[in-house]
Amino acid sequence: MSDASPKTHAEASRQRRDLVSGAVMEEARLIRFVASPDGSVTPDVLRKLPGRGLWVEATRGAVDQAARKGGFSRAAKTKLAAPADLADQVETLLVRQCLDGLGLARRAGALTSGFEKVSSVLAAGRAAWLIEASDGSADGRRKMLGLVRKSSNPPHICGAFSADELSLALGLGHAIHTAFPAGRWAERWSEALSRLAGFRPILPERWSEEA
Repeated sequence: MSDASPKTHAEASRQRRDLVSGAVMEEARLIRFVASPDGSVTPDVLRKLPGRGLWVEATRGAVDQAARKGGFSRAAKTKLAAPADLADQVETLLVRQCLDGLGLARRAGALTSGFEKVSSVLAAGRAAWLIEASDGSADGRRKMLGLVRKSSNPPHICGAFSADELSLALGLGHAIHTAFPAGRWAERWSEALSRLAGFRPILPERWSEEA
C-alpha cells in the first residue's frame, strides 16, 4: 500500500525527460520504469524500486510506443524486453494506487461516504472530488451531479471505479457515493488519478448523455 502523505515541494517539482518525446516534464506527469535482473522492463509507479529510472509520459500511447519501438533499450543503452501488455500493467498498478489512497484517506478520517453525508459536503462546497461508482444507479448519480452544478465551489468528478472496487478499497458494504474534502490528502490523490487518466477514462462517456 502506498504512502499517501503529501510530498515536499522539491519532490513535487522534480523534473525528468520523457524517453519517447524527449520533453522535460514534472515527475507527476510521468511513469517510472526500471530494468529487472532478467532484462525485462518493469513499471515502478510508486518510484521506489532500485535501479536507474526510465521515464515515460503517463499515457497509454507513450508507453505503447516505448515498448513497441525499442525506446527502453535506447534509453538504457542495453537490450531490454518490454512486454506487449506493459500499458495494461501500468493501468492496473495505477488503479491499485488510487484505490489504496482512498482506503488510507478513509481510515485517516479524510473521506466521506454515503448519500446523505456526501450531499452535505457538496452543499457546503467543501469537496475537492466527488467519486461516483461507475455502475451506480443513474438516478442517484443525477442527484449528486445536480448538487455539483449548484455548488459555489464545484468539485472534480471521478467515475473511474466500480462499486465493488470502491467497496473493497473503503471496507464498506456498498460504496456508491464518496466525497474527498479539499486538503492535502485530496491533492496527493489527484496526482495519482491524473496519471491514471492517461490509461482509462475518468468519466464514463454515457454520463454526458444522462445529464
